[in-house]
Amino acid sequence: MTGRHAAPTPAPRRPVDAGGAVLGCQDLHKTYRRGREHVHALRGVTLTVHPGEVVALVGRSGSGKTTLLNCLLGWETPDSGTTTLTDQTSATGARARWEQVAVVPQRFGLLEEITLLDNVALPARLAGHPDPTTAATEMLTALGLGDLTDRAPGEVSLGQAQRTALARALVVRPAYLVADEPTGRLDDETTTHVLGVLRDLCATTGTGALIASHDTTTITHADRVLHINDGHL
Repeated sequence: MTGRHAAPTPAPRRPVDAGGAVLGCQDLHKTYRRGREHVHALRGVTLTVHPGEVVALVGRSGSGKTTLLNCLLGWETPDSGTTTLTDQTSATGARARWEQVAVVPQRFGLLEEITLLDNVALPARLAGHPDPTTAATEMLTALGLGDLTDRAPGEVSLGQAQRTALARALVVRPAYLVADEPTGRLDDETTTHVLGVLRDLCATTGTGALIASHDTTTITHADRVLHINDGHL
């Protein structure tokens, strides 16, 4: 691991703001056709992520985890039910302004032709941040990548690229974060540090985070753990 750092102690559990939701859904159903078979990916799923809260979503492959994330983000349309993003509620999939949304996919989506610093600074620049380079540098440094800012994505490890994708997502201080296995390439020490940074940022900015993960370290850092199985939450 490049850029050694002390792993922070996990933040204490925070009281949840029950007065609103930055992300959620109510009675969500989604069915696919696979040949003659109907696959019930989501069966009446209801959840809420509150400001400043870190929620872990746990489920095996095929449990409905990815479908749920896609419906919450508006990338897929549920058959029925409603989704909520910040102050919007929709029966067909709400869509928030892009700068309110932070997504960390399993395939990181970094631009290979520019540096890590420029990858992270780009969304801040597009969002009108007054000093996107400084914001990006601070975010990368917080995640232990301060000495790699001038590297291209192809010049760093998969774990370092994964942390860069998280830095890029968080640099705009979004209303909510949806992350699919964001620590899957990291060792336990780095995972603990990254989750400490994430929890501190959520507590400070009010970002609500929904993290799909099988990692036990991630689960222990979450305020709540939701289990999904065969489309049931």
